[in-house]
Amino acid sequence: QLQLVESGGGLVQPGWSLRLSCAASGFTLDYYTIGWFRQAPGKEREGVSCISSSDGSTYYADSVKGRFTISRDNAKDTVSLQMSSLKPEYTDVYYCAAGDYCSPRSMHYWGKGTLVTVSS
Repeated sequence: QLQLVESGGGLVQPGWSLRLSCAASGFTLDYYTIGWFRQAPGKEREGVSCISSSDGSTYYADSVKGRFTISRDNAKDTVSLQMSSLKPEYTDVYYCAAGDYCSPRSMHYWGKGTLVTVSS
């Protein structure tokens, strides 16, 4: 069965850090652009960060630049999102996805999401 599994979400206070991880089952992440997306209830899914398969180039939404870092661990076949200096507005369900380009429509596989709550 081909699936992605996210881990690392939780409840943290403003200013704290979290590290989300994405692992694949049934396929390898090496050949795909991997993206992290967020979605709040009633809103569209939006891109947070992506890392390409070809040259490792990265993309960050303006709202997270300087705070989030995406990286690959090829040995473990995982992709992580280091989230620092978290703010309450980052509270959302975060999804990992694998596909061709950094766009929700280009993603072939999706995880079930992990909840990040930033609250004092």
